[in-house]
Amino acid sequence: MSDGVAKDSAEGSSRSSGNHQQQPQPAPLSRYESQKRRDWNTFGQYLKNQRPPVPLSQYNCNHVLDFLRYLDQFGKTKVHLHGCVFFGQPDPPAPCTCPLRQAWGSLDALIGRLRAAYEEHGGSPETNPFGNGAIRVYLREVRECQAKARGIPYKKKKKRKHQIKPNNVDEEAKSSSKQLPS
Repeated sequence: MSDGVAKDSAEGSSRSSGNHQQQPQPAPLSRYESQKRRDWNTFGQYLKNQRPPVPLSQYNCNHVLDFLRYLDQFGKTKVHLHGCVFFGQPDPPAPCTCPLRQAWGSLDALIGRLRAAYEEHGGSPETNPFGNGAIRVYLREVRECQAKARGIPYKKKKKRKHQIKPNNVDEEAKSSSKQLPS
């Protein structure tokens, strides 16, 4: 019996030494968080590849604008030029040689993720180069240019004002507050 106990304890100790304490795995990142991290790393790599390399601590909105222009070469949105016969047509009947660009919506979402990443990496909202007015102007120009090229005028959606019908409790509270004795 003592041999069995010794054998069991020896096996138990070898099992416990073989099993390292496992650290709890962090929750997997959401799709947005993964994309934000990837975008931040891509922007950092872009700065490193500049001649001379630009340290993350020294970039400004001009570097951001250059990055957005650089990304156009990887775009998949056909943007017709003014001289193109299909300029202003939403569904051109034939292919043309106009360039592919990044879609406005993609750039807008990218800037939103980079703004958030900048602040997560210790930057203050007041000095965020991704929120600079020049970036907003650039995005607006891209949006308008792409809308005209496709013949689809961009109209800003107006926010609807929802009228909330107060429930009976709110109506009673309002009426009772008006009837307070003076």
